[in-house]
Amino acid sequence: MLEEVERWLSTRSWSVTDRPLHQILAAKQRTGQSVSVVLPALNEEETVGDIVATIRHDLMQQVPLVDEIVVVDSGSTDRTSEVAAAAGARVVHRDDILPRIPTVPGKGEVLWRSLLVTSGDIVCFIDADLREFKSEFVSGIVGPLLTDPEVDLVKGMYDRPLGGAAGQGGRVTELMARPLLNMHWPQLAGFVQPLGGEYAARRSLLEQLPFPVGYGVELGMLVDALHLVGLDALAQVDVGVRKHRHQDGQALGRMSAAIYRTAQLRLARGHLIRPSLTQFERGEDGFEPRTFSVDTEERPPMAEIAEYASRKVA
Repeated sequence: MLEEVERWLSTRSWSVTDRPLHQILAAKQRTGQSVSVVLPALNEEETVGDIVATIRHDLMQQVPLVDEIVVVDSGSTDRTSEVAAAAGARVVHRDDILPRIPTVPGKGEVLWRSLLVTSGDIVCFIDADLREFKSEFVSGIVGPLLTDPEVDLVKGMYDRPLGGAAGQGGRVTELMARPLLNMHWPQLAGFVQPLGGEYAARRSLLEQLPFPVGYGVELGMLVDALHLVGLDALAQVDVGVRKHRHQDGQALGRMSAAIYRTAQLRLARGHLIRPSLTQFERGEDGFEPRTFSVDTEERPPMAEIAEYASRKVA
């Protein structure tokens, strides 16, 4: 590990207990910064309500840390929107945001568009499939941004159990993202959960970053933020244990392909000869190929979008 990374681990890796809630609240009041929490959601009716209700109760009603909770529904066919609204979130449908630009499927697409429908100086992203959710996921990663003006982006780090085995989750992280980062961006080798969906950043940074529309958004954001603001502006906070719905092996393969594509674009800004991935499933006549396109599209920095610029002027 680079000496720079070893130093970073000792100065920019914290525990949620390092910043008590009263200290974070005092910093928020002193600086006047506002906090938005965004949940990108697709068919998450089983979990989104509990997450919203916990944040609302703990961090809005009990203490005034969070100023708004926005659930961006990316085309759910279940009761995600109804459950989220009943729990106290403002629900916005992906297709209603910036309708001038046709939407494409993908998590990064939703995160990018969320910048247009939130107002916080700090934006905190939380995945909507978390189980046994605790509000420390929000306060823990927002805390450094409120208390330290030199920090621009904070990732959550946590244990990720798989079934009954501790620490076996995050398979794409270990098999794809971590090797890529260690080999090509060794300054980022200290991140425990580089692909984790729980992170917060200053709007002033997010609006300058391009957003890969799909699964590559987390890796792309880390790499681009490193080049834009430097390693010392990035940090991570240990928030405990993350439990969520796990994807099957083929879905992880498609995720890995998108992440590799994101890395490749940043390494060379080149083009894949064939931006697709073929996988196999056993059918009646043996193994049958299934080909999926790899996410190749990226959205430009939101600061370049006219509607966003005009909103800031207003």
